[in-house]
Amino acid sequence: MSTQDRCCGVNACCTDAEHPVDPAVTARQAKTDAGCGCVDDRADAPVVVIGAGPVGLAAAAHLAERGLDFLVLEAGGEVGAAIREWGHVRLFSPWRYDTDAAARRLLEPTGWTLPDPGHLPTGAELVDRYLLPLSRVPELDGRVRTGARVLAVTRRGADATRTIGRDERPLLVRVREADGTVRDIDARAVIDASGTWGNRNPLGHSGLPAPGEAEAAAHISGPLPDVLGRDRDRFAGRRALVVGMGHSAANTLLALAELAETEPGTRITWAVRGDSVARLYGGGDADGLPARGALGTRLREAVEAGRIDLVRGFTVARIEGDGPVTVTGTTPDGERALTADTIVAATGFRPDLDMLREVRVELDPATEAPVRLAPMIDPNFHSCGTVPPHGESVLAHPETGFYLAGTKSYGRAPTFLMATGYEQVRSIVAALAGEREAADAVHLDLPETGVCSTDPVTAAPATADLLPGAQAEPAPRAAAEPASSCCGTPEPVPAGVGFATGLAHGRSGDAERADA
Repeated sequence: MSTQDRCCGVNACCTDAEHPVDPAVTARQAKTDAGCGCVDDRADAPVVVIGAGPVGLAAAAHLAERGLDFLVLEAGGEVGAAIREWGHVRLFSPWRYDTDAAARRLLEPTGWTLPDPGHLPTGAELVDRYLLPLSRVPELDGRVRTGARVLAVTRRGADATRTIGRDERPLLVRVREADGTVRDIDARAVIDASGTWGNRNPLGHSGLPAPGEAEAAAHISGPLPDVLGRDRDRFAGRRALVVGMGHSAANTLLALAELAETEPGTRITWAVRGDSVARLYGGGDADGLPARGALGTRLREAVEAGRIDLVRGFTVARIEGDGPVTVTGTTPDGERALTADTIVAATGFRPDLDMLREVRVELDPATEAPVRLAPMIDPNFHSCGTVPPHGESVLAHPETGFYLAGTKSYGRAPTFLMATGYEQVRSIVAALAGEREAADAVHLDLPETGVCSTDPVTAAPATADLLPGAQAEPAPRAAAEPASSCCGTPEPVPAGVGFATGLAHGRSGDAERADA
């Protein structure tokens, strides 16, 4: 190593092959600390990945394989922090489909082996047996910062209005560290894979919170409470109102029905805006993913047996009271009031766009997804199985070097598949590495009805991705049917596997499905 190389703290200063001698710091930081003069504001800055979930860590794995400097910023206290919050639920897909190819290539030399390919992992297992080991491989170790919440993305020295010389400046990521320190990090490129968990859709109609919703926050739970475990005391012997028509709602309803068998006084009401719940009941025995088919079948049986009170055509108008609360809604027959101790808001999610106000993103006004992606994922016409493969060219924004990936790239559309996210970041990283042909060669061989949600959208859409879209079932306490989540499937599945009823996709099928 030359004197200059040692000075710069990297193995090959000022070349395309340079890497920091200390893997715990970026090449730019190593050279800055060494006082070297060959620091280029853009070329020497790392690629910053926001979010250390499956898609964010897959991006890191691809960046590591291509020798690109990178840094992963995770707001939670550990990788996969959002998944940990629903760690008690299982995916619809077994381990054989739940990992990224580049991630596996980095993991295998460490002695890691894929768990039983046919086993349906819980969210906690996905974190403990895949994401945590991945974050610790030598290529990623020291490059993943937890407790680091991104506050904003911009261009250094330029707000969103400035055009002249914009692309000559590095992107800037403002982050609040775990100790409260706020710092700015220059970035060559930014991949925002922060997901949508924690930013739920409101209970009210027309996209707005219901009057009184904020005041009733203490009586509203998230979409996947641990009814049979951590949150049992909140529901046992009490009245629960579940609002929403996605798999999150189904999982919670079935867990509540199981709780009611041993906890007298537990009462369950399920309110949906539409007149039909046929899409959530799904294909039953016709579903090629047995865990998913069983979910709809068991839910139908619980409703028909009277263990769950289903209220159709219910639109939340206002929420009043301070325990219990009264939820008043409009119905075709006039107003109706429902009383509950806890409301489970299984209403889906939307992206946090406030942090992106100073970068030039081009989003579809309806879905809040990148404009070229939006027609491919429009929930009015698509389920996750009908979304075509897509990569960097579809995800690029007017802001050079900035990308949305994973759940957040789908905006409000609940049609996301984890497999799609893995292919997104593979393509993005290939483009950043200058491999245009590889970036454009996108592949995702998924059958139309194969590995997607039987409930791609609802009037109050529930997300259908793994982040947070493990629209999954509570982990069974006994030898019940395995619980799972459809859109955790990250790899192609042979044609014929999955939900194959031939139903119309998206909201366009609602009119034909008013029979259940």
